[in-house]
Amino acid sequence: MAVSSRNLVLIFAAAWLRSFGIGLLGVVLGVFLYREGFRSSSIGLVIAVGLAGAVTATLFVTLRADRLGRRPILCLLAALTALGVVPLIVHARLAVLLPLSFLGMLNGMGTDRSAAFALEQALIPSLVSDQKRTWGLAWYNLVLDSSGALGALAAALPFVAHRHWGVDLTTGSSMLFCGLLAMNLVSGLLYLLLTPEVETVRTGVEAKPVGTISAETKSRVAKLASLFAIDSLGGGFLADALVSYWFFRRFGIAENKLAVLFFLVHVLNALSHLGAAALARRFGLLKTMVFTHLPSSIFLLAASVVPSARWAVALFLLRESLVEMDVPTRQSYVAAVVDPEERTFASGITNLARNVSWAVSSSVAGVLMQRVAFSAPLFLGGGLKIIYDLLLWAKFRHLRPPEERTPD
Repeated sequence: MAVSSRNLVLIFAAAWLRSFGIGLLGVVLGVFLYREGFRSSSIGLVIAVGLAGAVTATLFVTLRADRLGRRPILCLLAALTALGVVPLIVHARLAVLLPLSFLGMLNGMGTDRSAAFALEQALIPSLVSDQKRTWGLAWYNLVLDSSGALGALAAALPFVAHRHWGVDLTTGSSMLFCGLLAMNLVSGLLYLLLTPEVETVRTGVEAKPVGTISAETKSRVAKLASLFAIDSLGGGFLADALVSYWFFRRFGIAENKLAVLFFLVHVLNALSHLGAAALARRFGLLKTMVFTHLPSSIFLLAASVVPSARWAVALFLLRESLVEMDVPTRQSYVAAVVDPEERTFASGITNLARNVSWAVSSSVAGVLMQRVAFSAPLFLGGGLKIIYDLLLWAKFRHLRPPEERTPD
């Protein structure tokens, strides 16, 4: 197996293990904390603090990963992620849960928005050609979402064990979280097997030194980051843990059915990545990003107001079949419009902006549910995402990646 292929397999395997846990937490975290006696506002706060930890880690990755080494940083992040599961295993109260959620970057989003995710986005394009960049990232995201789907399905295990074998729900959840901790540790071991090829790639004798970023790239990345922040401000209202909690409280959908629902969500997300790569090859990255994302937000707005559980689920699934199509295309676009040695900076800054916005909106989502309207986060999330799509098209429709430019 070629070195690049071997590194890709190791990265995909480690990411698969990480995403399994994220998919699981997206379904069970909100409901688990509710059963532990936490209020809606506290649940939102825990999710926000976990995202704040991810923001801090992403900032560290952006500024130091290329200098300190990508492999050791990835290993450290995996160990910290395992630490974040510990307070769930021991049923810690809020005063202990919050700091460990921060250190462990506890992810209730249901989709991978970690510092490791940001670093891997910078790393993968350096292991493939420009022509294969979008497909490489599409397969990477398919791995993440298919694993997240299985993780979401695994959320039903404590419920199944309780019904069929009489295992207490609390005990079943603790066993599930112990398995999650072990998976994150194994993920860290896989990163140890990566070769030096994954470290900063510089091409040609005129390549810039590590950490040197051009003024043009800084300006371009700042504009992209500001737009991605709007999208993520909407996304923070839509963490899987909160949406799962919304279905649980509004329609009384039990955990085992929620597990199946979010399994289907992640399957649709995973398949959509390959569809996005195919569409991008024909229509271009930016068109694929915008014109698949817009209708997904419209479906979400409709789901937030329908009175029927069946209609809400159907519209939500329609939304999920489209909403992730902008993920591999966005990652590929960011990598394409900067130099190879600037990709960690570009990926880090854009993901940092996204994580900050997620933390801000998720911190108030629970309060909005409790004090304004229970469906308010869904409505606000969909509206902000529509604004993002329109602004992105207006600002960047003329900037094409290298593979889409017409030769002079």
